[in-house]
Amino acid sequence: MSNYSRDLEIAKKAAGEAAGIVRSYRDGRHYEVDFKGRNDLVTDADLASEKKILEILREAYPDDQVMAEETSGDAVLPDRRTWLIDPIDGTTNFTHGFPVSCVSVALWENEQPQLGLVLEINSGECFSAVRGEGARLDGEEICVSAVKEPRNALVGTGFPYNDMSLFSNYLRLFEWLVHRTQGIRRPGAASWDLCCVAAGRFDGFYEYALNPWDVGAGALIVQEAGGVVTDWEGGDGWLFSERIVAGNPSVHAFLLEGIRGHFTDEELRG
Repeated sequence: MSNYSRDLEIAKKAAGEAAGIVRSYRDGRHYEVDFKGRNDLVTDADLASEKKILEILREAYPDDQVMAEETSGDAVLPDRRTWLIDPIDGTTNFTHGFPVSCVSVALWENEQPQLGLVLEINSGECFSAVRGEGARLDGEEICVSAVKEPRNALVGTGFPYNDMSLFSNYLRLFEWLVHRTQGIRRPGAASWDLCCVAAGRFDGFYEYALNPWDVGAGALIVQEAGGVVTDWEGGDGWLFSERIVAGNPSVHAFLLEGIRGHFTDEELRG
């Protein structure tokens, strides 16, 4: 039995109860929408979802640290066991009724992700992984695609909502990819995008202006599904660099080449 089996069950419980709260708001419960920054929304549903997750985690693991989107401003991963929480990844989607939004829960220890769980709130699909044990969708093993040629690849991405500093180059990269791939999709929730890579729905994914709680779970799921995850320099700094690229080995290498060709060394580092 995995050392993280109980942790995974607790994460599933927390995500499931949080998703139920979000669905209650989606299905007619009144909620307020506020702004944390330009185009950066927070709703009563985010706050209630995060509160429930924290209650469950703190009851089970009172000594663990938590880095959560709505209640944590930390920019450094603590040395101790740390949970990375996004109560609704895709809040803008949620407020507009667009059906892609997720609860994302990850456990990091020894500066590595040890488990990741992403629950898509509308479909109920549950993606999960424990380090060294593979990735799963609703309990069934998944793996990244075998696509090797970029012209056959479907790529996921996201557009920044509050950091436009690299947007001109980003659009040029987007155009470059349009001419070299089968298509590009932008669902609006990075955790789900990463899980789509893990399940072989996307062959690769790239984005910038992301936070640790956006990628902390999904990236492990990609890795455990046989994929590659790096920052834009090809290194391991993707959690805090705000820049990530993921994919099966071939498409990851192709995306990394394209990114490096459209940004300066300083822009790649962040």
